[in-house]
Amino acid sequence: MTLLQPIRGTHDIMSADVKLHKHITETSYKIAHSYGYEEIQTPIFERSEVFHRTLGDTSDIVSKETYTFIDRDKTSITLRPEFTAGIARSIISNGLTQNLPQKLFSTGALFRHERPQKCRYRQFHQINFEYIGAKTTYSDIETIALAAEVLNKLGFNDEITLEINTLGDLASRAEYKKALVAYFSKYKGILSFDSLQRLEKNPLRILDTKDEEDKKIVADAPLLLDYLNDESKEYYYKLLDGIKKLGINYKENPKIVRGMDYYTHTVFEFTTTELGSQGTVLAGGRYDGLVEIMGGPSIPAIGFAAGIERLAELMKLKDFNLPIDKNFCFIAIGEVAEQNAYVLLNNLRKSGFRVFTEYSGNIFKKLKKANSVNAVATLIFGDEECEKNIIKVKNMISGVEETIPLDKLNQYLGNF
Repeated sequence: MTLLQPIRGTHDIMSADVKLHKHITETSYKIAHSYGYEEIQTPIFERSEVFHRTLGDTSDIVSKETYTFIDRDKTSITLRPEFTAGIARSIISNGLTQNLPQKLFSTGALFRHERPQKCRYRQFHQINFEYIGAKTTYSDIETIALAAEVLNKLGFNDEITLEINTLGDLASRAEYKKALVAYFSKYKGILSFDSLQRLEKNPLRILDTKDEEDKKIVADAPLLLDYLNDESKEYYYKLLDGIKKLGINYKENPKIVRGMDYYTHTVFEFTTTELGSQGTVLAGGRYDGLVEIMGGPSIPAIGFAAGIERLAELMKLKDFNLPIDKNFCFIAIGEVAEQNAYVLLNNLRKSGFRVFTEYSGNIFKKLKKANSVNAVATLIFGDEECEKNIIKVKNMISGVEETIPLDKLNQYLGNF
């Protein structure tokens, strides 16, 4: 019989990594909460139109990477490839457009049919932050500060760099697109097929090419900064000034355009060189027209997301150590002790202690259990101890064994 394995691009997240993922999400939510964010959970799949409208038909995600299928009622369904579009839909569906601003935090699984490689999966997980109704550069500054604080609290400092760019407003971008079309049209004979497609539909996306030959052409392409109108320039430089005042180091990267078509003005990425080609660990930007594209009113917004798998891998490279669980092992020896062990075990667990036990086997097998769970102490409860309302506690680190009255046990274990 063939041994069944996870589907290509998916992976089992085992105990140690689950703890790391949980630490990332809990740390992120705690910081988000301090900034006034509330948690929201949207469906794992949406009508395909949600993503076609918002991400753009020319984006790689919609054109190549979505998991889409026809449901039994003939509705086209797509597993969510990102959070923002679904949250924009939710804002409209739940009538929240009249109660702004909304600061929303989400976490969960996403799906993209990409080529699997290190830290790039077809099912992956993100933490996601959306500031809906964010009207000014101060909102952008606050959002980038929040992103920097999340990374800092997870233990990252010098190994991650903030890169930032502006896409300007619609008028600036329209002029820039004309310049890009004129420039890239000179290279139609050597551009990759993907870039030729983008030239017709959205030339900005060529700047994000993965083709090595195309990158050489992109290196000399016109810069958007040269096409910004006065309003867009003022917005951008006020943003940079605010980031400087917060003491956040950054570098400008005019090639950042992000993978979705809905971004305007501010776009940013936190990157590292320690994960090879998957160097972006957190990214986001402003998307003032997204809710309107979904059929709602014109609402400004900014947000960002970070890949949990990538953050976890980077933390492992740093030898990040989570707090060690205090495990206790309980061993009952004798029929009377075993019959009374259930109540004692139940009380310990209700009090918050993490207690393992082994019901079967001889004393040696039971003691072996203590070593296998890295117990800080082993609780030995025999018939004699049961009769005298005491218990023996062996410190597995020092080897010292003490006899403790049962009514003092919780207090004693609390000192480990």
